[in-house]
Amino acid sequence: MRGAGFGAGRRDLLKDELVACGAVKFGDFTLTSGKKSRYYVDVKQASTVPRILRQIADTMKTKLGDAQMLAGVELGAVPILVAVALASNLPYAIIRKGERAHGTGKKIEGQPVSGKRVVVIEDVTTTGSSVLKAVELLRAEGATVGRVETVVDRGEGATEALRAMDVSLGACVSSQDLLAMNVGGARK
Repeated sequence: MRGAGFGAGRRDLLKDELVACGAVKFGDFTLTSGKKSRYYVDVKQASTVPRILRQIADTMKTKLGDAQMLAGVELGAVPILVAVALASNLPYAIIRKGERAHGTGKKIEGQPVSGKRVVVIEDVTTTGSSVLKAVELLRAEGATVGRVETVVDRGEGATEALRAMDVSLGACVSSQDLLAMNVGGARK
């Protein structure tokens, strides 16, 4: 038997799916944080497969607590954000990474966040720098943010950085979970 309980079985199935679709890669990579890594978790590879995206959304939906709204940073989080919004029937907002010189120039697109309890959705967390900026921006716009949900946490500082802002981090799977599996004969 894979794992005890609903959460463990769901996590094991998602780990299998991430590996099977090729989302876990080995080599030499530079991460968004600037850190060098011997492995890369490409959740975008997984989120373009409908059954995996649905599985991610169904898993995250169970972790939203009393959220009134969702938010996510472009690009990697957007398909996951939309899927979780559909699964939970919650409105959402998309946070732009950069300045926008045309149109409205807004950094947050979608539904207004002011006065709402918002859960931030992310694809992968490493140091947490992207979600930290998102939390700061959402709070500056009047949102209450106490939770971030990510598909994969690499376990390289995001939990601690978010905790310092009084935000908890939940992950569908950790990179340790993925690396513990034998990926096509690669190192464990």
